[in-house]
Parts: sequence; C-alpha cells; structure tokens
Amino acid sequence: MKKPRIAVVGSVNVDMVVKSERIPAPGETVTGGQFVMAAGGKGANQAVAAARLGAEVVLIAKVGQDMFGQQSIDNYKREGIDTSYVMRDPQNATGVALIMVDRNGENSISVASGANHALTAAEIDAAAEAIRAADVLMLQLEVPLECVLRAAQLAAEAEVPVILNPAPAVPLPDELLSNVSYLTPNESEASLLAGVTVTDESSARAAARQLLSRGVRCVIITLGAKGALVIDQRRDVLVPAYKVEAKDTTAAGDAFNGGLACALARGMALEDAVREANLVGAFSVTRLGAQPSLPTVEELRQFAAAVR
Repeated sequence: MKKPRIAVVGSVNVDMVVKSERIPAPGETVTGGQFVMAAGGKGANQAVAAARLGAEVVLIAKVGQDMFGQQSIDNYKREGIDTSYVMRDPQNATGVALIMVDRNGENSISVASGANHALTAAEIDAAAEAIRAADVLMLQLEVPLECVLRAAQLAAEAEVPVILNPAPAVPLPDELLSNVSYLTPNESEASLLAGVTVTDESSARAAARQLLSRGVRCVIITLGAKGALVIDQRRDVLVPAYKVEAKDTTAAGDAFNGGLACALARGMALEDAVREANLVGAFSVTRLGAQPSLPTVEELRQFAAAVR
C-alpha cells in the first residue's frame, strides 16, 4: 500500500515539562516535581504523529542556529521526516515551551516562539512543490499567519485537502477559512473563532455552523472526554472518545490531528478517520510529554485491542 504523503507547515519547540501535584499560583513555589525535556511544537508534534503512523512527512519550519535547532533536525531525521525545508535562523533561538502539568494531567504552557515567528511567506513559496505533492496539508497557528495563509492557498490551488488546527486561537480571516477543508478547534478555540461560547454539544453545533458559513468545508470540534463533533453540509455526528486515565494532555490535540491526517490521506471515510484520530489522541494522554506520547503503528494496534 502506498504511504500517505503529508506536508506540515508549523512550529518546532523544545518542551521543558515539570509534572507536580498542582500548577503553582502566582508567587507560589511547588516542589517535588518530575522534569522531562522533549521535542515539541505543534507543527513538529503533528509531523511526528503522522510519521510514526506510517506517513511520508515533509516538515516546513524554522529553527535557530543553536544546539536545540540541530538536535531538533537530527531528531526529525531519525523519525523519518523530510527536513529539507527546515530552515536555520541565525538571529533567533529555537522555540522553547515551558510546561507545567498537574496530577490530573491538566497543563499550563508558556512559549518563547523564537525562530518560529521568523518563518516567511517567501519560504513557504520555496516549499510549494512539497505542498502540492502532498495528499494532505496540516497547519496550526504557532507560525506567522501570513505563512498559514500562503500554505493554505498553495494547497487549495493544487486541490490538496487542508487541515487547520487553530491553536493557539486568534481571529482568522475568511480568506483563510475558505481554503480550509477540515477545521479542528477545541472548545475554547471554537468559542473564540465563532463568537459563540461553547459549553456543551448544542453550543458546539452553533459554533460549528457559524464557521461553516464563513467558508470552512467541515468543522471537527474536539470535546475532550465526550469525543469529537463532526459537522459539514451533510452530517452532524458526535464520534465518541475512548475512556482512558489521563496522565498528560499536552499533545492530545496534535496526536488527534496527526491521526486524522493519516486516516484521511489513506482514503478512510470521515467518521472512521475521526474515530481513528480519537484513538491516537486517547493513547497520547496516557504518557508524559509531547512527542514521547505519540504512538507507532504497532503501539496503536495494541492499544486499540485493549480499549475497544
């Protein structure tokens, strides 16, 4: 079977994670935590998720001319990712995320974006061939919006489906949304984008329909333990989540999007693809860290047998 080809435009970070009893309040120190340093960044997380699930992945990103930048590139090469379009920036450091995780797996994150915010639309144009050759393009919002706009435009012109994970959420122009095949916000992101406070399935549906009216072809709102709500012009369905004990939710959304991209690129029907994405997301929250939590094909197969 032909491997799905996935292009990812997005961020590369080094994640520094402390897991402790609780996330400190302002001015408070909480001791006794566990420290992990791992590769992260939403773009890189989604690229690794797809690569471990068997896709041919090309990552379009920017890192610094520093130790973390070289480590990142070496790491992605080991994952089998094409790093031909991972640029080095002599002026800005590689992005860093400081992540605090509490005993329930909830997290609080502060990011120094560094080289991620120096990515340019011209550099996206330089990678146009890789975008046009993909079966699916994955986008997030940790690089400049002009880069996301340009990548989506190139993909749409080549009839390549676009998955936009709108995180961290910012207001988005209709010019971008009209080129998005699948928009995958969580509840808070959907609330900001649609101007509708999402608190339950009903309000999630209202938000999704508002976003459809702005040109998105399909909206998939992730609702945590409830599952994922899938709405387009032909369907309105809640795909249930898998029940697991969460240790760390840091990369759950990235795992979900990587799983979704792989499933769609393989030609899986939408609801089945979302079910597969839910499975990948559920696996990821059972492990600490971002990229360390992403499953291989074999790990996912064993996990599926255990939870289904």
